Amino acid sequence: MRTIVDMPIAGNLPFSTAVIAGGLCFVAGQFGIDKENRPIGDVERQTQLALDRLSQVLTEAGTSLDQLVRVTVYLKSLADFDAMNRAYRARFPKAPPARLTLGVSELLFGAAVELEAIAAMP
Repeated sequence: MRTIVDMPIAGNLPFSTAVIAGGLCFVAGQFGIDKENRPIGDVERQTQLALDRLSQVLTEAGTSLDQLVRVTVYLKSLADFDAMNRAYRARFPKAPPARLTLGVSELLFGAAVELEAIAAMP
C-alpha cells in the first residue's frame, strides 16, 4: 500500500510530491523557487528554500527532517558545492542524513540546486 502526499507546484506537472510506502517517505525533487517557478537568490539561498520546502512536505506526510535517511543533491555547477554545504550544514549541524551530490548540466526552472529525499516514518 502507498499513500500520496500532494503539494503541487505551478504547472500541474505529472508527479506526486511524496509517496509513503514500506515505512518510508520518498520526496520528489524540491527547489528554491517562487510561486511562478523562478529561482530565488544564489545557490545558498535556493538550498535554504529547498530545505524549507522539504521540511513542509515531510510535515504534511507526518514525518520530519530529523527522520531523513538519505538526501540526493543535484547541483547545476559543482563549483557551488561549498555554498550549498553552508546552507545544508546550518540545517543539519549534527548527524546529517546520508547524502549523494551530483553535478548535472541543467535543472528544471533554471534552478541551481534540487533536493530529493527519503525519510523514515515515525
